[in-house]
Amino acid sequence: MNILILTGKFGMGHYSAAKTLGLEIQKLFSSANVTIVDLVEYSVPMSDVYYRSFRFFVTRCQKAYNAYYKGTNRMAALSGENKIPLPHHFLKKLESLLQREQPDMIVCTLPICAQVVSEYKRRFDANIPLITCITDVSTHGEWINPGTDVYLVPSESVKKGIIAKGACSDLILVGGIPVKEQFKTLRHRSAHNGKNLLIMGGGWGLLPKEPTFYETLNTFSGVRTTIITGNNRSAYERLHGRYANIEVIGFTDEVYRYMEKADLIVTKPGGITLFESIFAELPLATIAPTLMQEIHNAEFIEANAIGRVISSEPKETVQELLAMLDDDIALAEIRANMRRLKATLEPNVTIKALRHILGREAVAERENLLTLHEGGVLA
Repeated sequence: MNILILTGKFGMGHYSAAKTLGLEIQKLFSSANVTIVDLVEYSVPMSDVYYRSFRFFVTRCQKAYNAYYKGTNRMAALSGENKIPLPHHFLKKLESLLQREQPDMIVCTLPICAQVVSEYKRRFDANIPLITCITDVSTHGEWINPGTDVYLVPSESVKKGIIAKGACSDLILVGGIPVKEQFKTLRHRSAHNGKNLLIMGGGWGLLPKEPTFYETLNTFSGVRTTIITGNNRSAYERLHGRYANIEVIGFTDEVYRYMEKADLIVTKPGGITLFESIFAELPLATIAPTLMQEIHNAEFIEANAIGRVISSEPKETVQELLAMLDDDIALAEIRANMRRLKATLEPNVTIKALRHILGREAVAERENLLTLHEGGVLA
């Protein structure tokens, strides 16, 4: 069985979800051939320039980006369909990719990928199954495409939202956003003396620039701070080794090790980090976001009482963090709310999606998964 996962690097959340889904499928189907392709990189010449331009647009032109986000959402709602940029080019590239990979199904973790596949299915009457995995707590119209057979969505609110906007898939599974298995098995290890604060800036390492923020953090009595700068090399060089009570880490693919010993995480509210924290039962603090996707994620945090949105002013930020770390009762309540939220998520959504497309008997026969069914995993 050949499975093609299409994604892109507009932020690292889409790509991270693709890798996690690939690992889950490979674990379930040892003989499956899983291929992950960045469709933008595959289709667009000089895609690195395109990605850098997008990053500049998002970080330096946020009002314009939010206007674009709202506009595309409104257009999708009015027209009932999404407009692919350069449709002939993307469809031709997809066709060559399909000829090369010969997939039995496609999984998309980026809206434009799902749009292109859906349009390909419509134009050429193709019958290839499409699974769309939504990687933000968002009901943006770009995610909703008539060619989607199964939606994997992060929350019940997103399920209701995309149904209200016209999603007509036979199956919408609420399982959170895909994260590594290690986040789902973490057990918090409290520090014997003091508290541990973890700060992350997302895949691009978007962190506060004001020195006073870090200088004040460094003076927190009984607080040990770890900062993960991600791919932001300049932030790493600016902060590493400067503060006695602040450990600075560059890029790591073992974030779960730092979450395990943290009492509170400060992060931008990206979808992946949000659900990594939820599965790890690690209370969240997020500095007031300005991008629309992150604003929706922050609203989700507050609506479910799994963290707090805090001030973007450095002095106020550190005081709010100190207050959260000092309030053991509030931290325990947040962790309890995270456990309740996890209980609303369907387990094993990947195998359920495959079972829906392939059929229960086909899934069981293909990889001898009847033993899982007997143990209740597929029930």
